[in-house]
Amino acid sequence: MIIHSLADIAAVFLGLWLLLYLLDANEANVFVDFVHGVADWLAWWSQDIFTMEPEGVRVFFNYALPGVIYLAIGHGAAAWVRRL
Repeated sequence: MIIHSLADIAAVFLGLWLLLYLLDANEANVFVDFVHGVADWLAWWSQDIFTMEPEGVRVFFNYALPGVIYLAIGHGAAAWVRRL
């Protein structure tokens, strides 16, 4: 359950940052800055995998990819641990 929850939390932060970015949230806001920092930390390895234009599409794919991977690996690992 812990592995499953950690994967969900990671995906929520990445998805929330995508939502805030695409809705053009004020990045000077403390909450938006915090979410952006956590999302950057979670997606450090996937930054600039995609370099297409416009910027919104690039940001979407660079943050959505790790979210999907975290969910897949986290839920797969949780299912595997449950079977043990």
